[in-house]
Amino acid sequence: MSESFPRLHARTRRFTLGVPRGFTIAPDGGRIIFQRAKDGTDPVNCLWELDVETGAERLIVDPRSLDAADEDLPAEERARRERSREVAGGVVAYSTDGAVTVAAFTLSGTLYVTDLGTGATRELSTPGPVLDPRVSPDGTHVAYVTGGALRVRELASDRDEALASPESPTVTYGLAEFVAAEELERFRGHWWAPSGRELLAARVDEEPVQLWHIADPANPDRPAAEQRYPSAGTPNAVVELFVLGLDGSRVAVPYEHEYVVTAAWDAHGLSIVTLSRDQRTMRVLDADPATGATTVVREDTDPAWVDITPGVPAHLTDGRPVWVTNADGGRRLLIGGEPVTPPSLYVRSVASVDGDTVLFRASGGDPSEIHLWTWADGSITPLTSGSGVYNGQLAAGVTVVTAQTLDGEGVVTTVRRPGGDTRPVRSLAARPGLELRVSLLRTGERELSTAVLLPSWHEPGSRRLPVLMDPYGGPHAQRVLAANGTFLTSQWFAEQGFAVVVADGRGTPGRSPAFERTVRHDLATPVLEDQVDALRGAAERHPGDLDLDRVAIRGWSFGGFLAALAVLRRPDVFHAAIAGAPVTDWRLYDTAYTERYLGDPAEDPARYERSSLLADAGKLDRPLLLIHGLADDNVVAAHTLRLSSALLAAGRPHSVLPLSGVTHMTPQEVVAENLLLLQVDFLKKALT
Repeated sequence: MSESFPRLHARTRRFTLGVPRGFTIAPDGGRIIFQRAKDGTDPVNCLWELDVETGAERLIVDPRSLDAADEDLPAEERARRERSREVAGGVVAYSTDGAVTVAAFTLSGTLYVTDLGTGATRELSTPGPVLDPRVSPDGTHVAYVTGGALRVRELASDRDEALASPESPTVTYGLAEFVAAEELERFRGHWWAPSGRELLAARVDEEPVQLWHIADPANPDRPAAEQRYPSAGTPNAVVELFVLGLDGSRVAVPYEHEYVVTAAWDAHGLSIVTLSRDQRTMRVLDADPATGATTVVREDTDPAWVDITPGVPAHLTDGRPVWVTNADGGRRLLIGGEPVTPPSLYVRSVASVDGDTVLFRASGGDPSEIHLWTWADGSITPLTSGSGVYNGQLAAGVTVVTAQTLDGEGVVTTVRRPGGDTRPVRSLAARPGLELRVSLLRTGERELSTAVLLPSWHEPGSRRLPVLMDPYGGPHAQRVLAANGTFLTSQWFAEQGFAVVVADGRGTPGRSPAFERTVRHDLATPVLEDQVDALRGAAERHPGDLDLDRVAIRGWSFGGFLAALAVLRRPDVFHAAIAGAPVTDWRLYDTAYTERYLGDPAEDPARYERSSLLADAGKLDRPLLLIHGLADDNVVAAHTLRLSSALLAAGRPHSVLPLSGVTHMTPQEVVAENLLLLQVDFLKKALT
């Protein structure tokens, strides 16, 4: 008997295990290093090499051979993986030198270094559990963090010394602070110079950040875990930058803004990107490593907020900067300060810069599709075609392309050589065993990206099905993409007898900066209105299939907030809701995300009131299931508990499912499987 979808979905970590990822192309284009588990239910990532000429694969590192398959992660590494949404084990991250001959990684906090030519791997003793090891560009040293200190190991002599040590328990060197990793897409805190003789390092002092406590009620004998959490309107960590030399030198690099967005150090110098606390001003600084002096080379401003784009800053061979900014109503690629893409092409990220060629991701007209493009010799060229979501990497003229489409299952990875021929990179991911039946539509007056999923066994017009809205619906993320894997869980819900509708409303990316900014100062009204519009538009496009007298909504995180919001404010439309890890009071959520959209709560508390669920508790007259992991350190359980208390005080029946020991990701197999089954049971009872 084959495994059920909920069980397989849980065991495969949403069908991500066995998918090749983390590609590093050697400078000569002849080899590619990557990570992949040995099959679709194996949670242990190994390190592999692909010979680009022959397509042959070679296993370089198998953690099992190092007796390190059973992980015992230090708390700092668990937190790092939570921020990066890492669900696998084994070699989950690695770094190499510039020549791609040496790799460094950790297993259960232990540092390992591998000779990529021979596969010889050795364990290096360290003073404590290791975080974020980075090999120097010349391959002679490995920098890493342990106990809050940034240390460097010389590989030839095994000499190990601290370049910077914490002056107090609240200080760390070389790591990203909470909001940088959670909201600013910066997961690192140290960067090697091209020479390999010095590093730029972040010094983070969390002393100003308020102290919260994450308790484990299921184990009252254990003390609550302390966490520094910067909720909206409260102080952030103090972040300083220093250039630390292997010779013991230390040079401060001052800057004015609240946030360090990223840093890049290449042959053209050291660049630092900073962002003001209100996120309306972003600066690119050129820094002199010898003196720490900085020069502002670019400043972008926006009356709402400035967007962060992955992959920039970068430079072409001649030193011209590569940047992305909002201009003329679009998000455009800039070369040397001049836009080179039309406003109609929404640039998502810069994937790679290879000499004088830029590989970037962009959507043109349809936000559900993301294609690869190149800029070279003054012109842009599409690299991918056909409906889908594509990503890639380019070096030495070799391009790794990953593709997800609605027609094909999983992620397909190919390597394109300069001559035009291709090599596949095998995916060992499990097959979901679902027949996807999805229609991508544009609905309502705003032509919202909407997906409608029907059961594979349903005959159109034969009967009206209860409807399940399945959104995320908020800023910074999309659910409606032309990719099979996006809709697997939604299709499974459809197979249980629902018509499932997924809609990306105002605030979601991919269309235009203006579309995203319509949620400024109100995270509730526009997003809820658009879910209603998409529902009605889907019903118009599928007459006879959707029963608008039986509509439920489910979601997680922002989607959980939106689900609870729907039954509280629009019970005429939504008849039941499942709210997983919902943000119920935005004052309890972090500074960088919340203030970007709602501003400082001290400036205008009414913005927070408009977007809060607590004042609406007395309106509930529909079934509502609240689900929350008690170990969640992102959207803390206090969100659900405060809403539940407000509902109880108002005499409004509801259900609460607390998940002991579960974080925001719910990676545990049994929890993930049974959560799906329990949700279906709740929905069927609520809509009968």
